[in-house]
Amino acid sequence: MKLFQPKLKTRSRSVALILILAISLTALTGCGYFVKPQAVNDSIVVTDQLGRTINIQNPPQRIISSYYISTSLLIALGLEDRLVGIEDKPSKRPIYELSAPQLLTLPTVGTAKDFNLEAALALKPDLVILPTRLKDTIQTLDGLGIPVLGINPENTQLLNETIQLIGQATGTSARATQLIDYSARVHNQVSKLTTGKSQQVIYLAGNSDLLLTAGAKMYQSSLITGAGAINAAAELTDTYWTNISYEQLLAWQPDSIVLASDATYTTESVMQNQALAGLMAIQNQQVFQMPNSLEAWD
Repeated sequence: MKLFQPKLKTRSRSVALILILAISLTALTGCGYFVKPQAVNDSIVVTDQLGRTINIQNPPQRIISSYYISTSLLIALGLEDRLVGIEDKPSKRPIYELSAPQLLTLPTVGTAKDFNLEAALALKPDLVILPTRLKDTIQTLDGLGIPVLGINPENTQLLNETIQLIGQATGTSARATQLIDYSARVHNQVSKLTTGKSQQVIYLAGNSDLLLTAGAKMYQSSLITGAGAINAAAELTDTYWTNISYEQLLAWQPDSIVLASDATYTTESVMQNQALAGLMAIQNQQVFQMPNSLEAWD
């Protein structure tokens, strides 16, 4: 896969570096970097990101993922042929069509917020992967004797733990290590590019609303800091997207504003918003949107 190399204005450097960091996982998923895993006949015992101990008999052959992050990781680990059910609306993820189009016809089992238990049980899975926020569903599946991993990939460290966990649970630890090493190399390359550069303050806006942003505990914040910048919303400690006010955004005075790739509004609408006229980012025309032709890069 050949990555674009934009010509950068000085004030746009950190924004572009955020994008370089963000493609590390999706680029690897789409390029077929890993070979197919080989079966291992041993019993597997892992501890998930809720601290639960799970015993999995043999590498699982029928896997359900209701979370696009774990689904993408399963593709990157060469496990797409073991998936029997995935999250709703898979056609919204271009990376699936490019790397594993057969997933688009699989039965769906809900979302990371609303899991369809009956649909999942009908697929007779021997491993289910769910985000930790679905604690009640995880407990229900556990009570039914179905191995289920709770994952929480909300920053760089937790994402690496998620990759290791899924690798252990599926007998693909070697490939999981390769994926983590690849990501680390990208981070190191970006760190070299930002050494000695002045730090910009970046405001990352959500997909549904300009006033929706990612706090310090989210993976998106890791992208910003990994690019040598400062997350304007670093003082927020919520683990999910958080709503703020115009007054708060004006008080932060970010150098640049970056819109999520799937934002339902435009950079033009942000530039023309009179409530934001006092922002230097608006006055300097430093409003950008992540590309959206491949995948949600953040």
